[in-house]
Amino acid sequence: MTAFIKSLIQRPCFTVNSNSTVVEAVEVLSRYNIGAVLVLVVDETKSIKGIISEQDIARRLASHKSINGLLASDIMTKNVISVTTNVSSSDIMKLMTENKCRHLPIVSNGQLLGVVSIGDVVKRLLEKYDQELEQMRTFINA
Repeated sequence: MTAFIKSLIQRPCFTVNSNSTVVEAVEVLSRYNIGAVLVLVVDETKSIKGIISEQDIARRLASHKSINGLLASDIMTKNVISVTTNVSSSDIMKLMTENKCRHLPIVSNGQLLGVVSIGDVVKRLLEKYDQELEQMRTFINA
């Protein structure tokens, strides 16, 4: 497991149940200032059933003008793409670009461990650039 993934799975992961309302999901997004919430099956395995992002909510509002009375299962993206703990930040960038998504659950043995966002990947990329720049400066000044 990379240090990058290890840091991500130490953060809390916010979820709602498939029978939660969309309004409840929006409240979770707002309360924790996050861009997506995972929808879990309501059972002891807590398997991922879907994901609701800000984009899913915006699309629903654009086409139906309301989210009142809707359940998470009504608007969630059901085909959830996930990553394992041995994924690289480059692999994550490739998956997000190819699938036009901004959030990927991190799973191991079917268990949800965390979520990686596009912001996390950009931050990691900037850290890598800063490290390389510092190494070049050290090399040049040596």
